[in-house]
Amino acid sequence: MGTTRKTITVTDQQDKWIKTQIEGGDFTNDSEYIRDLIRRDQARNSEIDIIRGELIKGEQSGEPQPFDGELFKEGMTAKHVKVS
Repeated sequence: MGTTRKTITVTDQQDKWIKTQIEGGDFTNDSEYIRDLIRRDQARNSEIDIIRGELIKGEQSGEPQPFDGELFKEGMTAKHVKVS
């Protein structure tokens, strides 16, 4: 995997925060911490895209049907609770 060198500017407060994270032992340098933030953001966006897609599928699946909670619980109990 190739790499690209970037120069970023952060506030003094942000710099102190980054240094605190490094001093905490989870990261060895600024770049490692920034890459971790990017990976987390990518994962979060991927999860949001999946949820958004599922919501769209739900909206396109047709009209809502009535839900009987008691009937559902009875069915789940019958399916999963073993009688001795």
